[in-house]
Amino acid sequence: MPPIVLVTAPSLAPAGRAVLDSAGCDIRYVSGFSDVDGLHRLLREERVEGIISRTMHLTADMMDSCPSLSVISKHGTGTSNIDMDAATQRGIAVFSTPGANARAVAEFTIGTMIAAMRHVARFDRSVRNGEWVRSGDGAELSGRTLGLVGFGRIARQVAAVARALGMRVIAHDPMIDPTIATLEGVSLVRELDALVRQSDVLSLHCPAVRGAPPILDARRLALLPVGAVVVNTARGELVDEAALAAALEAGRVSAAALDTFAQEPLADGPLRRNPNTVLTPHIGGSTPEALAGMAEQAARNVVACLNARKADRPLADEIAALCLNRSLLEAQPAHLRGAIA
Repeated sequence: MPPIVLVTAPSLAPAGRAVLDSAGCDIRYVSGFSDVDGLHRLLREERVEGIISRTMHLTADMMDSCPSLSVISKHGTGTSNIDMDAATQRGIAVFSTPGANARAVAEFTIGTMIAAMRHVARFDRSVRNGEWVRSGDGAELSGRTLGLVGFGRIARQVAAVARALGMRVIAHDPMIDPTIATLEGVSLVRELDALVRQSDVLSLHCPAVRGAPPILDARRLALLPVGAVVVNTARGELVDEAALAAALEAGRVSAAALDTFAQEPLADGPLRRNPNTVLTPHIGGSTPEALAGMAEQAARNVVACLNARKADRPLADEIAALCLNRSLLEAQPAHLRGAIA
């Protein structure tokens, strides 16, 4: 019987499908990115062995409803939509595809940053409504300070472009070697509050911790220079959306560019109604090139793990390095440890 691999999306890029097809997998899809009922049904009724995870949440209850599930491969890097503790406790290996969409997200970040600074969305709506009002056209990035929360692959590319545009770039990331930032011409700031106080533009590039409170809450928003711009192409859970909406309404934050939200799709509310927001449906990494790279690597992760477990052999080092719940090495029986060693 061919292994069933479930994609939590209505499609998968051809590069990913080709990997699964060549391995003889039976691919199943949900009808849409919000088809939670369909996801529940497939996990209950089908003998799913692997999941390629997009944005829908994968909970402990879902995992319990599908005892055949042994591997989840994230189509991307952030795993705040996956209950990692539950996966580890159940011996389900979780993988990611770091770097596959870094350039796409970096370019999108710069684009939405400029759009927010220059109020492009508001002017676009005005022209479409038959108006021709040219006043209040925003400000330049040059000469301003960009604060990056996180300094991984995406943030480093954003920093390079921002510096080329004449911005001063600072970053907060306690996990990196300070010499990396120095080589990139970026100043590291030890305390997040200190970075926020200096940031004319604040851009988020860090993972969200499942269940943790937003790092950009009302208190931190109040630390921003008056008229600052907030950009989030990372995870919606990082931002207190109600507090951001209030800061926009009060004029303390002049504009915001948001590609991710705590709940998706974004419901009607003050963020949708504010004229100084640039809102997009979590598509920062969704270029054809990035989707192909993520799909191919996610599929390779699934196939490699399923094959390794079937043959009771270790994964190749380059795949094993992408496993996120490496505590399985100690917590599970020998045949599972060997599969992801």
